[in-house]
This record gives sequence, structure tokens and C-alpha cells, in this order.
Amino acid sequence: MKKSFISTPYLLWIVIFNIVPLGMLLYYGLSVPSPNGVTFSMNNITKVVEPIYIKAMWRSIKLAGISTIICLILAYPLALIFAKKSTSTSTMIFVFILPMWMNFLLRTYAWISILEINNGLLNTVLRFINLPTLNIMSTSYAIVLGMVYNFLPFMILPIYNTLIKIDVSLLEAASDLGANSLVAFLKVTLPLSIPGVISGISMVFMPAVTSFVIPNLLGGGKINLIGNMIENQFLANYDWHFGSSLSLILMVIILITMAVLSRFENDDKEVSLC
Repeated sequence: MKKSFISTPYLLWIVIFNIVPLGMLLYYGLSVPSPNGVTFSMNNITKVVEPIYIKAMWRSIKLAGISTIICLILAYPLALIFAKKSTSTSTMIFVFILPMWMNFLLRTYAWISILEINNGLLNTVLRFINLPTLNIMSTSYAIVLGMVYNFLPFMILPIYNTLIKIDVSLLEAASDLGANSLVAFLKVTLPLSIPGVISGISMVFMPAVTSFVIPNLLGGGKINLIGNMIENQFLANYDWHFGSSLSLILMVIILITMAVLSRFENDDKEVSLC
């Protein structure tokens, strides 16, 4: 009884903020307005396969994938440095997490000031040192830059948390058996850190593929991702039915991605145990 009582708030949270919204999404996504109210229909689902939405979906997946790869390339060496540092580690991590305390919109607006063509900080510096200016505002490059900046900490922390849990005696044993630093990293550190890498990829790719604020601000509204189209259906066209259908398709893609990543994680765990 005590355990049931303690779990009640969590069950209510799950029902109110997960199950009910998901039910509403299914209700609107699988129905269309009719004179008698709403009618069950798959028309909205079939409409999703139109070229304009397929292109937006593919563009979203591509930019999210590029951002995730860049985050991984930047995050893994940093996490490795943090894990090997015996002092000042908490200070360095604090420096990386500090921007997350700021409002998401403010952080993104700051990049508009940096990347602005005429009076942006970046081009001002380039003109000062007599270098050609860069016009990356309202392009895919700006969107990827914004995603990497905002989501990089979500890649660093899971990898760092995995690396600090690796038993140092395993690396010492590898060294005693004649493995140099590179071999020890490839045979011991890297395989054992894969769960953190998988978690980091999930935590970056999922919000990146559904992002609409960053493309709106840094893309100048010229590059439509699937998140922007869903936002427009709800807030501009007031078509909750089709907007819900787009959300359902996107949710299915995310679930498939998570299933694939979890399969890789399970395989890596089995290999480590062997």
C-alpha cells in the first residue's frame, strides 16, 4: 500500500502528460472534420507522403544527423579529457553547462547577432582583419551551427558519465599485457563507452529532428523542416488533424530510430560481457 501511494504522483504525471496527449494526437491524426463532428479516416496519413512533406522530413533527418555527428566528434574528446582530469573537472563541466541556464530563445537570438551579414560580430571581426565575410545566415549551415551549440552538452554528459565509471584496473591490465595507449583505447575504453555514446546520440538527434525554433530564427523561415510544418499546421492553418498526422509519422520515425539505437546498445553490452 505504501509503495502504491508513493507511486501515485508519478502515475498521474504519466497519464496527464503522456497518455492523454498521445490519445489526443491519435484522435486528431486519424480523423477528419465532418458535418456530424469528426469521422475516422486515413486521408491525413496518406497526405503526408506528398513530395513537399517527404522533402521536409528528409531535410530534417539529414540536418539532425549532421548535427549529431558533429556533436559526437566534438563531445567524445572533451568527455575523455574531463574523465582523465583529476582536478577542476567540475569547473570545466560547469562552464559547458552554464549556457543551458539561459533561455533557449535567448541563446539562439545571440547567434543571430553573431552571424548577421552586415553588423554581425563574426563578419565585423573578419572585416577588421581584412578577410572575406561569410554569408551563412538563413542557410542550412546556420541551422546546423545552432543545433550543435544548443545540443552539444547533451552529448558530452552521457559520454562523460560512462567514461568515469570505467574501471581503471582494466586499462592497467591492458597496459601490462603490452597494449599501448591507442590499443587500450580501441579495445577497452571505446567499447565500454558505447552505451554513453548511444545515449548521447539519442538525446541530440531526437530534439534536433523535431526542432522548429532554430530553423525559424537562424534559417530565416526559408528552410522548412518538418517541425516548422507541424507548427504551421497548428498555429497558422489551424488544421489540428493534419498537424497531428505529421506528428504521428515523425513519432514513428523517432521510435524506429530509438529501437535501432537500443539494439546496437544491447549488442555492445553482450560483446562486453563476452
